[in-house]
Amino acid sequence: MRSTTLKFKVVFYLALALTLAMVVFTLLVVRHQRDELLREAVSHVAQISDVIKKSTRFAMLTNQPTYVDSIIRDVGNQGGIEKVRILSKDGTIIHSTYLPELGLKVDRKAEACVLCHRSEAAPEQVPQSQRSRIFATPEGRRMLGSMDVIRNEPSCYTANCHQHSKSTSVLGVLDIVYSLDDIDRKMQTNAITMAAMSLGFIIIAALSVGFFVHRLVYVPLRDLETGASRISEGNLEQTIPVRSDDEFGQLAASFNAMTAALKNSQSELREWGHTLEQKVAKRTQELRIAEAETARTEKLASVGLLAAGIAHELNNPLTGVLTFTTLLRKKMPDGSADAEDLDLVIRETKRCAAIIRRLLDFAREKAPEKKFADINQVIEDTARIIERPASFRDIEIAMDLDRNLPAVWVDADLIKQVIMNMLVNAQHAIEHEGNITVRSRKFPQPKSPEPGMEPVPMVEISIIDTGCGIPEKNLKRIFDPFFTSKEVGKGTGLGLSVSHGIVKAHGGAIEVESTVGEGSTFRIYLPLEPPAGEADSSRSSQ
Repeated sequence: MRSTTLKFKVVFYLALALTLAMVVFTLLVVRHQRDELLREAVSHVAQISDVIKKSTRFAMLTNQPTYVDSIIRDVGNQGGIEKVRILSKDGTIIHSTYLPELGLKVDRKAEACVLCHRSEAAPEQVPQSQRSRIFATPEGRRMLGSMDVIRNEPSCYTANCHQHSKSTSVLGVLDIVYSLDDIDRKMQTNAITMAAMSLGFIIIAALSVGFFVHRLVYVPLRDLETGASRISEGNLEQTIPVRSDDEFGQLAASFNAMTAALKNSQSELREWGHTLEQKVAKRTQELRIAEAETARTEKLASVGLLAAGIAHELNNPLTGVLTFTTLLRKKMPDGSADAEDLDLVIRETKRCAAIIRRLLDFAREKAPEKKFADINQVIEDTARIIERPASFRDIEIAMDLDRNLPAVWVDADLIKQVIMNMLVNAQHAIEHEGNITVRSRKFPQPKSPEPGMEPVPMVEISIIDTGCGIPEKNLKRIFDPFFTSKEVGKGTGLGLSVSHGIVKAHGGAIEVESTVGEGSTFRIYLPLEPPAGEADSSRSSQ
């Protein structure tokens, strides 16, 4: 019988429970018998003590010690009595069946005497339960000792042969030592007998229960297990036997009905599944092709139209502005304030031209031109442009930049465009006076730009404003193309969408938190290092 079967577990745990119960029962019975036998022994010794006291009373009154010794020896020869002795009031042994101890004096601190001599004055009465004591001899034998006080009665202190005064209450002590060998042997025999009977009962009960469990439970369960195994292997032809009308029989019948239903359903599902699989595969392929084509068409149409319009409307004016600004700059002395302003105009005009070119590249799905750049310098250059118009509306722009940031693998012009869009939106969100905080830091732990992608080291750029905030219903739509909450004519709805695309093209992510009436926080995450092989391929192409 394997240790993992139900039959073994039932038999084992039943035997264990019965064993524990029988052990407890045996212990209780043995203890009860032991207590009863000890009480009988104490009562027996007490009776012997009374017999000795009454038998020796006359000999003591007539002062016949030889007769007292004869009585004590006769009583001591009875079975079970180990020793009988009489002690005088001062503890001297005056009569004893053990002759070598005659005349010896017992110490008051001895175990048999300490109860009455805890104090100088002996107690008037000692309860019967406290007169007895159980102790072991040096050989390991258990003994029952019983001490009985011999009191000074009127017949004693009025006798002519005695010299005890009436004030003396105690004349001596009668001590009887009774052997418990017979009781111990009887208890051992009873315990062994009960243990053997309990073990036999446990074995018979466990085997009987095991037989019925095997017959009524294990065999039907084994049939069900065999049937379930065959079904798991795909064999629906085999049925299991119905052995009875009880719950297991009903379960077996239900199992057979289920097997038949599964067999019919399997054939139908196989046909449906084959047909459906072909249709789903075909429709899925068509849907993916249509979705990809639609997304590509919409992106190219909207961004291409916007880029073409911007290029047509801005390229010529920007060329004129750049040309005449360059000519005017040549007339200005280096280091003057006007020269610095013109340099800023020239630089930003070139950046506008680069943005237009990047929009066209985006429409043509051209990748950003990345190189290592100082992200703090990119932030400061962009913020410098927005500082003056922001100051006109009492908006303060604060910088909290980590100067220990390493160079970041980005397209600086595109990232400037992203930061510019964020700063402009923050400025528009503040109606009157307020604060815009731009913060940069290395993100503490690697971050995954999208679910399922491997986390990489990132730099975090936070743009925090104290504006009107974004309603929760709009948070999921703010990066959709052409979505804007601004008034007509004040926004195209492309700023955040383009920014989102630029950051995604860099392998980064944008997150936003906003509370209406308190402000918004945009966090831009950009990878610190280029993907494997991208930096080398960029250098080789240059």
